[in-house]
Amino acid sequence: MKDLGKIMQQAQQMQAKMQEAQEKIENIEAEGVAGAGLVKVRLKGKGDMVGVTIDPSLMGDEAEIVEDLIKAAHSDAKKRLDEEMEKAMKEATSGFGGMLPGFKMPF
Repeated sequence: MKDLGKIMQQAQQMQAKMQEAQEKIENIEAEGVAGAGLVKVRLKGKGDMVGVTIDPSLMGDEAEIVEDLIKAAHSDAKKRLDEEMEKAMKEATSGFGGMLPGFKMPF
């Protein structure tokens, strides 16, 4: 039984480390560039779009409206994707009810 307690303690430590890593990932930002810098997109660690920039030479005065629409569409798609992934994970883990007390899926 000592081994089981040790395993559970290690699992809790691993869960805490995973949580810490996820928090760090959420704060990372990266920028993607296309068209020699004419279009730029900034994402946060989990794929959330925090910015999009379209050079006005491509669209004139409409660039800001299109940037906002692209961010909104990305946000909507990401939300729907997250919901579907969560549903798939719940279905995949539904048979494990209570086998790992205190363990939560990372998403």
